[in-house]
Amino acid sequence: EVQLVESGGGLVQPGGSLRLSCAGSGFTFDHYAIGWFRQAPGKEREGVSAISTSDAGTYYSDSVKGRFTISSDNAGTTVYLQMNSLKPEDTAVYYCAVKETHRYYSSNWRLLNRIEYDYWGQGTQVTVSS
Repeated sequence: EVQLVESGGGLVQPGGSLRLSCAGSGFTFDHYAIGWFRQAPGKEREGVSAISTSDAGTYYSDSVKGRFTISSDNAGTTVYLQMNSLKPEDTAVYYCAVKETHRYYSSNWRLLNRIEYDYWGQGTQVTVSS
């Protein structure tokens, strides 16, 4: 059974940093992409960042570019989202999700679209407030 578990959320002051982790297990496929999404109250879930194992492509939304960095461990089953210079508008529940791909998959900006993903974690709350 595919499982994704997010951790690392919490309360941080504006300008602070957090690192989120997404630990994946039970993958039955060798190639995949993992995305980070967030959902604030009353808003739709939006793509934040994504990484592809097939070509190491990384993607960021305009709202986080230059502040957030996505990376993975050597096995590729744990993905991190380093979030710096946090703003109150970054407050949301953050989810990670996984999409099965293949060896020759060419990643693209569609990885920031939630409909691309097959499995989701339960989310972790990030609150940016003074």
